[in-house]
Amino acid sequence: MKVVFATNLPHSSVAGMVEMATIRNRGEYQWEAQIRRKGYPAQRKTFETKSDAQAWARMIESEIDRGIFVSRVEAERTAFHQLIDRYISEIAPKHKGAYSEIKRLEALKRHPLATRIVATLTSSDFARYRDERLKIRKGNTVKRELALYQCVIEVARREWGIHLAENPVRMVSRPSYNDERSRRLDPIEEQYMLGALELRERRADGTYADASHNPWIRPIVQLAIETAMRRGEIFELRWKHVNLERRTAHLPATKNGLPRTVPLSPKAIQLLKDLPRSLCGRVFPTTADALKKAFVRGLERARLKYLGDCGIAQVTPREDFLINLRFHDLRHEATCRLATKLPNLIELASVTGHREVNMLKRYYNITAEELAAKLA
Repeated sequence: MKVVFATNLPHSSVAGMVEMATIRNRGEYQWEAQIRRKGYPAQRKTFETKSDAQAWARMIESEIDRGIFVSRVEAERTAFHQLIDRYISEIAPKHKGAYSEIKRLEALKRHPLATRIVATLTSSDFARYRDERLKIRKGNTVKRELALYQCVIEVARREWGIHLAENPVRMVSRPSYNDERSRRLDPIEEQYMLGALELRERRADGTYADASHNPWIRPIVQLAIETAMRRGEIFELRWKHVNLERRTAHLPATKNGLPRTVPLSPKAIQLLKDLPRSLCGRVFPTTADALKKAFVRGLERARLKYLGDCGIAQVTPREDFLINLRFHDLRHEATCRLATKLPNLIELASVTGHREVNMLKRYYNITAEELAAKLA
């Protein structure tokens, strides 16, 4: 083994601090640079060429001399998927949107970026990731993914000893997007949808006749349409926060971080009165995943029933019937209906929980027919 004392490298002249970097040849294309300084952990790294080893040693010693050195050891031996796993375990469960965050992070773990060593990740890597994702996902989805990945790396830099000169995701330009939706639910669609979500008795073979086997999905959908509550708010609703006498439901934790008390319509009150009480105290003791699957299956059943009825009646079915309907569209529909009863935007915002009244302008999506009726 050939040892080269790098006497030409810069070093501190302070008494007791002078220790030169050494470059060792450990075989073909293996040059190891090692730096020892009093008061600092030993630094060691292997390169393919001697010149690269010397350049790295000069950089590290310069940082030590200027008092700006931080150890990159953890960043150089930790894979990105390890940070993701730790974030899923320690950080994500504390967030209101934990379910969505974990889903996105689990998907990222299947991407080649997850296998990379953290210290090797660059902004160009995430720029390529952005461009790849934009081919199959909308801009807002990709923007949220990048924001989440930036957060993972930032937590690692600040709290987990992963020292990086900069966060590689921070420098990546975010995609422009316009994800505003104005999907309305018309009365015929609502009729078929609720019919398909109705709980029916199980057949002898264990299946259900054109109906849902989830007893919570139909009242959840109906309550969403009546109150404009978000999916997460409905899931977190507890009986101790429901006051049927005062006709209110209190939400101590909402998406925007502020508590809100939602007024309940007579229909919403009857829905809640008809529900059984669970021992856990939750109004709807089901999961987000179960709701998502039941909602999608319900829409499929409703559309098939609609197509069958159109065939029997010998009428041409609508191509867009219950197509591209998401659960969050129910909040939009509910807000539009509430807007006809509460034209005062301040009052409407107190019901829906929007912090910026201007945001309600797009929810005030009244149809031309409804405006015509007002003018009559």
